[in-house]
This record gives sequence, structure tokens and C-alpha cells, in this order.
Amino acid sequence: MDLNYTTEQAEFRDSVRAFMKAKLPSTLSSKVSASKTLSKADHEQWHAILNEQGWLAGNWPKAHGGTGWDAVQRHVFEEEMTRAHAPRIVPFGLAMLGPVLQEFGSSEQQAYYLPKILNGEHWWCQGYSEPGAGSDLASLKTRAERAGDHYIVNGQKTWTTLGQHANMIFCLVRTAKEGKPQEGISFLLIDMNTEGVKVRPIVLIDGEPEVNEVFFDDVKVPVENLVGEENMGWTYAKYLLTHERTNIAGVGFATEGLESLKRIARTELCKGKPLIQNPYFAAQIARIEIDLMAMTTTNLRVVSKAAAGKAPGAESSMLKIKGSEIRQEINALTRSAVGVYAMPFVSEELERGSNALPVGPEYANSVTGTYLNNRKLSIYGGSNEIQRTIISKSLLDL
Repeated sequence: MDLNYTTEQAEFRDSVRAFMKAKLPSTLSSKVSASKTLSKADHEQWHAILNEQGWLAGNWPKAHGGTGWDAVQRHVFEEEMTRAHAPRIVPFGLAMLGPVLQEFGSSEQQAYYLPKILNGEHWWCQGYSEPGAGSDLASLKTRAERAGDHYIVNGQKTWTTLGQHANMIFCLVRTAKEGKPQEGISFLLIDMNTEGVKVRPIVLIDGEPEVNEVFFDDVKVPVENLVGEENMGWTYAKYLLTHERTNIAGVGFATEGLESLKRIARTELCKGKPLIQNPYFAAQIARIEIDLMAMTTTNLRVVSKAAAGKAPGAESSMLKIKGSEIRQEINALTRSAVGVYAMPFVSEELERGSNALPVGPEYANSVTGTYLNNRKLSIYGGSNEIQRTIISKSLLDL
């Protein structure tokens, strides 16, 4: 694979870079740069700007309102997004549900839901994990029973990211108990404003309610909200998860995180030489950078495969493992680099709503929060242990 950009690709990169400079509001980029929590309005503002440009759905074909970009263009766009400190594109509707509907949804579902994802009318969240079904997703118990032209849904989902903002949720539900656990699961689209749906935020260790519990109590869902065939949801779920795991690799986030680490290592937080001049610390940065370069090449291979109409298989699991490990290593090394400033408040002031003033340089204030939040990377989207099992089965052809 030639890793040098062609003239056309370099021109595309320059056009994206110019767009970011002209259209990305400084109010948003400054928040992202400081790792501050973005509001729903912040995300919606950026999505609207990208949609107006026609650049919101980078992984969709033009026939469905997407960009029609190839794998390299999408890679360049992600690089430039993180380089400019743009908010991430919320993935649930665009990167997860959209491809599933395009592959398995009916023409009516595509015509109804896809435009609403693009124009922001629908904010989607993901209803997969349950209190007793995380990495072992096939053991899920949320059930949907057919009653005429509706399903009646009862159960609970958990760790629902940004569910407090969503008005729609795509769910895996159990519609049959016979056979293997995977054979009785269906893929259902649910309006969260329906009677019987309740959302309860979970406040994380960094003080933010990023994830939620979602409860379903006799929720009526029209039968036409079933995607594909009943009891075939496991097939659709695996298709979605391969896209999610590739996205979790986060090449762009890792690249920007590494650059931020280098900037910090060049400063003099304490007396003495900058950390970048410490041979041991510099060697750690070099090792991470080499791993990131290798992962970038693999990521391009995987997205090229997806662009050819194939769902990535074990390769996406490899990316998920390595990508999460690299990002966590960068977070840990950055935390070490800022030293005492990794704890910007006294412990008594780490409660939600505290008005304590931060100490130390501004760029250090969010380091610990980011480190703690990203411990989840090796767990969600299928734990790294599960991914290693997938890779082993693929290699042994089991």
C-alpha cells in the first residue's frame, strides 16, 4: 500500500483544512481542545454545519445523502477533524444505525429514518448492553412479545451513551426462547417518547452523566419498526459492531492525543529539562508513535474493505484492541507528564457542582478526567478479551 497521498488526495486534505478554518466555531474548538463537556446544542450545531456542507455522513453512499467518499478521504477527514479540535460526530445514527438500515432495512425505513438522521430530527442511542449482558451480549433478557400490529417491550438497557439527549433508540430484544441464544434476538427501533420508556443517568467518576440506564415497561412498538426479519437481529448486530469497533480504534483521536503529549513534554512544568529530553520518556513516546503508524496502515486496509461492500471481520477486532490500548497508553503517559497537576482539585472538591478553581496550567486540568473516562475503551463495543477470542476463532476457522 502506498502511504503517500496522491495530488487529488492532498487537494482534498487542503479543502477540508480550509473548511475547518472557515466554518468550525472557535467556541466549539476551544471546548474540545480543553476536553470540556459538550452540550447537546454544541453537537447539534456542528452536525448542522457539516450537513449543510454535505459532509456529515462520510461513510454513506451518495444515494442515501452521504458523501460517497472512499476510504482514504474518510481517513483524511477524520485526521483534519481532530487536528482542528472539532467535536466528534456522534456515531449512533450515522456510523452505526445508518449502515444497518442501508444494508438490511426496508425501502420505507430507509426513506423515513435516514433523512431524519441527517437533518438532526432524530438523535439515536444504542440499546445493546444490559445489567447481565455486556460482553456476553447474547444473554440479553429484554423481551418483545408480538401483540397484533405491535410488540410489547419489557426490560432494561444500561451504559446507554448520551441517552439523555436521544429521542430514538435501536435495541436488541428477545423475541424467541427456542434454540441458541443468538437465534432469538431481533433488531427494533423505538421512539423514546413512547409511554413506558424511562431514562436514568449514571454519573461517572469524572462527575459527568455520559451514560444512562433505560427502562422499558410495557412499551408498545409498531411491528413496522422491526429491522429485517424477526429473530435475525444477531446478524445485524454483528454487522453494526464491526463498524463500531473500527470506529473505536480512534486513529484521529490517538494522533491528536500524541501531538498534545509531545507539546506537554516540551514544556517545563517543573524545574529542569523538558521531559522530551529524557531518553526513557522519549523512547516511550517513540514506541507509541510507531504503534500508531502501524495501526493507521491497518485502519486504511479495513476501511478499504468496508468501502468495497464487505463488513470487516477479525480485522476490526484487531483495530479495536490496538486502538484502545494506544489511546490508553497516551492518556497514561500524558497523566505522568503533567505530574502533580494531574490532580487539579483537592479531593474534597471533586464533587459534581463544585466551584473550586483549578490549579496549574489549563491544559493539565482535563488530563485526569480523560484518563479515567477512557478506561472504558478496552471494555465497551465488546471487551478486548472477547475480541481476542473472535480473532482466534477466525484464524482457526472455528
